This record gives sequence, C-alpha cells and structure tokens, in this order.
Amino acid sequence: MKILKTSFLALALLVLGSCQSKANENKKVAIDNRVQEEKKEMAKLSTQDLNAYETAYFASGCFWCVEAIFESVKGVKEVVSGYSGGSEENPSYEQVARGQTSHAEAVEVYYDPEIISFIELVQVFFGSHDPTTLNRQGPDRGPQYRSVAFYKNPQEKKIIESYIAALKEQNVYEGALITTEVTEFIKFWKAEEYHQDYERKHPNNSYITNVSIPRLNRFKKNFGDYLKEDSH
Repeated sequence: MKILKTSFLALALLVLGSCQSKANENKKVAIDNRVQEEKKEMAKLSTQDLNAYETAYFASGCFWCVEAIFESVKGVKEVVSGYSGGSEENPSYEQVARGQTSHAEAVEVYYDPEIISFIELVQVFFGSHDPTTLNRQGPDRGPQYRSVAFYKNPQEKKIIESYIAALKEQNVYEGALITTEVTEFIKFWKAEEYHQDYERKHPNNSYITNVSIPRLNRFKKNFGDYLKEDSH
C-alpha cells in the first residue's frame, strides 16, 4: 500500500508538473502575444500621427516612473523614455546609469495643447518630484538623475523660470533651494526598447512596487483633475 501511495504521489506530481509547465508555457505565450500586440499598436502610431502633437522634455529621476506619471495625464498622447542634456551621441543605459555620460534619464512627452498646456506640464513636472535634492531623486543618486526642465524656445524658458520664481515667492519648499536646471533642448536619445512602458509591463519589480508606484500614487492624489479617466 505504501508503494502504491508513492506511485500515485509520483504520478500526481508528474501530472502537476506537466500542468504547471503547460500553465507557464501558456502564460509566456500570453505575455509574448501581448508584447506583439503592443508593438503593432506602436507601429500604428506613425511619425505622421505624432507630428500632430507638441513635444516637451523633462528629467526628474528614474524614467520608468516619470514616463508613467506623464502618461497618466489627460492630453498626453505618448511618452518615450530616453536620455538628454548631455553631449555624448548614442548613449546606452549602462553608460548613463553608471554616470559615464553627461546625460540625464529623461522623457519625451507628446501632448495635445488643445487639452493641456505647456505650463500645466511644468506644473506636473514640479508636482511629481522633489526639485530641491541635487543630483538625486529618492534612492537614485548621481547627475544622471538630476532635475531638468528643457525648453525649446524663449517662451517655454520664460514659463519655466516664471513658475520657479512663483514657487520661491510662495515658499513652497520652505526655503530649500530649487536645484532644477533650466536647459535648452538640443537632442533626445530614445532609450532601449525594454525600458519603454517599463512600469506597466513589470508591476511586480521590487523597484516599481517600492519606489515608482508610491511616487505615481502620490502624484495622482494631488493632481486628480489632471488625470485621464482610466488613470484614477
């Protein structure tokens, strides 16, 4: 009887293992299919489509969370993670993350000015990070995580500088120095594909659960009026 039970147990484990393998296989197929569908959707979003939108560029720490924050904002069509603010061409994530370039992790925001204005995006930028921590945002340290508001023309520069002046005048940061760089936009380098929509694709990543999602939730709590309907 003991042998019989062992045989049944072995058979059960074999079947269970087979089912689990099958389940894991199906899960992998489902994820692969979803990735393929997302790639198709992105392909539909042609350059011509995006050309109908304005662009804005910001850097405020790890781009995984910054991308998710701006994508939750109404009037924003697409957000791309990448690198900007430095002089090196074709920077890689490894180079930027190790501080081997003068670039910062940044995002490229495609938005509809009929729905949201540049000044409102500047409000989102300052309202979603701490601009008083020099070369640091949360646990991320180094100039690659510095706070930068990029401008493409004199009008955008004036908007950013005027907003910073208002923050100082109203003593929003209680006397702390605002370290945000106001920098002319030169070029944006798109990050590697696996970084795009990283927070949404990797919800169980420890950094995402412990750093990015709490930061995103704090933003949503304070900027409810700025959120898309499906972002509440």
